[in-house]
Amino acid sequence: MEHIYEAFNIGFSDYFIKFDISKEVFIERFFGPEGNQLENSFIAYDKETPVGVILGGLKNYEGLKTLRCGTLCVIPSHRGLGISDELFRLHKKLAIDKECKQLFLEVIVGNDRAIKFYEKFGYEKVYDIKYFTCDLNSSFNNESRVDLEIKKIEFPKIRSVENYIKDIHINWQNDFDYMDKIPSLIYYGAYEGDALVGALSLNQNGKIFFIWVKSTYRNKGIGRDLLNRAIKENELEKLNIGFPNNSNLEGFLKRNNFKKDNIAQYEMYLTL
Repeated sequence: MEHIYEAFNIGFSDYFIKFDISKEVFIERFFGPEGNQLENSFIAYDKETPVGVILGGLKNYEGLKTLRCGTLCVIPSHRGLGISDELFRLHKKLAIDKECKQLFLEVIVGNDRAIKFYEKFGYEKVYDIKYFTCDLNSSFNNESRVDLEIKKIEFPKIRSVENYIKDIHINWQNDFDYMDKIPSLIYYGAYEGDALVGALSLNQNGKIFFIWVKSTYRNKGIGRDLLNRAIKENELEKLNIGFPNNSNLEGFLKRNNFKKDNIAQYEMYLTL
């Protein structure tokens, strides 16, 4: 693990987005909710020096056995030697050996070198992940709109919503498996009687992982009321969210003064 962190830290040292995380946080995140597993990852050495790493996470994702590339990097002094190609060859071979149906990864829009590299291996851009932020000191509408009971709930209640949204694509870093591995998340539900008609999942910094309102209850202010309850109880100063290709959710955010961030990602897939 020490060598994996070393390769990651040096490999991303000149990346246009700075990673400044400790080894402990790296392990907790990348081998926790990110879903990478040591047995599905590879590291490259030059003698005793770790010079590159590819992390792999294997699970059933939206009904298909999937191997996700959780990160790929080579340290600057060893680029151009074919190390990335060999790491990816091993990554793909592993997926085939384990009878995966697809390979999957995310890449930042504008990282053209990485996108061309993945396209060389047969990956295609399928979904766009957009990010939005709302400054709560100036722009969020905190007017209550509906007379429903909104209360804290536990994760199993949130997971029960999965039955309603099977036709909606949720990105890897927001899905139920991911949320289940973060013990500090806060969950709220909106109820009409005993029926759960809206749900929200977020962390203490205002990062939203999941927000949902039952289709027949939309455009009534339930989503806004869920957010207002979370804002007040957790004394939040901002909200942020990222999600792929969901026009209904994007419209809701814009109506509530969320602003689109400059950063965006592609989800890229390779069918096996």
